[in-house]
Amino acid sequence: MPEANKLSIAEAHAQISAGKLTAVQLAEACLARVAAREPDVRAWVHIDVDDVLAQARARDAEPRRSALHGIPVGIKDIIDVANMSAEYGSPIYAGNQARSDAACVAALRKAGAIIMGKTVTTEFAMRHPNKTRNPHNLAHTPGGSSSGSAAGVADHMMPLGLGTQTGGSVLRPSSYCGVVGFKPSFCLINRAGVKPNSESLDTVGLIARGVEDIALSLPVVTECAAPVLSAMNKPRIGFCRTPQWASAELATVAAIEAAAATFARAGARVTEFTLPPAFNAMAAAHGVINDYEAFRALSHELRTASDKISATLQPRLPRWAATTVEAYINAQNIVADCQRMLRDVFKDYDALLVPSAPGEAPVTLNSTGESTFNSIWTALHVPAITLPAGKGPNGLPVGVQLVGPFGADYALLACAAWCERRLQ
Repeated sequence: MPEANKLSIAEAHAQISAGKLTAVQLAEACLARVAAREPDVRAWVHIDVDDVLAQARARDAEPRRSALHGIPVGIKDIIDVANMSAEYGSPIYAGNQARSDAACVAALRKAGAIIMGKTVTTEFAMRHPNKTRNPHNLAHTPGGSSSGSAAGVADHMMPLGLGTQTGGSVLRPSSYCGVVGFKPSFCLINRAGVKPNSESLDTVGLIARGVEDIALSLPVVTECAAPVLSAMNKPRIGFCRTPQWASAELATVAAIEAAAATFARAGARVTEFTLPPAFNAMAAAHGVINDYEAFRALSHELRTASDKISATLQPRLPRWAATTVEAYINAQNIVADCQRMLRDVFKDYDALLVPSAPGEAPVTLNSTGESTFNSIWTALHVPAITLPAGKGPNGLPVGVQLVGPFGADYALLACAAWCERRLQ
């Protein structure tokens, strides 16, 4: 049996249910991994060892509540956890603590999960990098903005991390770190208690080491029972290079083309598909919406502590401030038109196969990479998942992304599970 901290959620749940593993043993194994690796990976803002073990002892003393009972979870530090850090990656909030749990955290507690601590985020979940490093190579970025959650899951510090995505902040770091990242349909996971960035785009997501673990976790954080789905058989997959294909590096091109060929050999109906021309404007529309809403979301910080806003963010502020309401409404209309067209696209496909990131994690700690292949799907509010799909020339992970129709989250997970088995 692997070390307890390396167990998947499904494996740990089975071991706990069978009486072969306790929540305390699992928590101790995860904490030992943190102690050994945190000086290098730097995934955490806050962990209270005594509190984690107290939660674990309480879980062992009561009946199991869910598949996440006794499972340690890392929470991105823009998601509130009562009496824990709420610094949002900014010196403006140094020492700040939340008074109550975010809705998704409250759901985890209700289900018997162990809230392990707060993971590192970039400044306000935007572009300024924080301290986290890629566990596969410490000279490379882990991606952002859910940097700590992706790196912590990848390094076996915990089996589940909560993140958020406004552009590509769950999918990209998951791809860079070689784990499974899932951005559900917009608002499927309640955002109460999450520091806002862009109210039209912000989405709470999940990071784990396998699709099954995502499927077990989603009903818990949504507090809705999963629908009964038959096993996916010969899925219909649209291989879509997207309007951003020119930004794909050789590692991503090789990974996604190999994945498409693998799925086809396994019996999937894989068809090359090109998005309608209207989608060429989607990336710019996402940018306009983000700029308009993010500037207003930071009104308090800009008024009271603008000198503490990073040098990364400062140059962007004039452009954000200049974004007109007319441009914002036009961008929202572009998105709405493409959402309608996308519904027709999914009449013929179970999922679209698209890149997760431009390539491997860049060799830098001064940038978290680009959301080139994620932002349009975030703006369109559809579910998306990244799967590990091999290594690039530097030996770092490369992922592929599957995108499904709005509201069909569990059907997308079923398709992703089918694809995951073929990629292993």
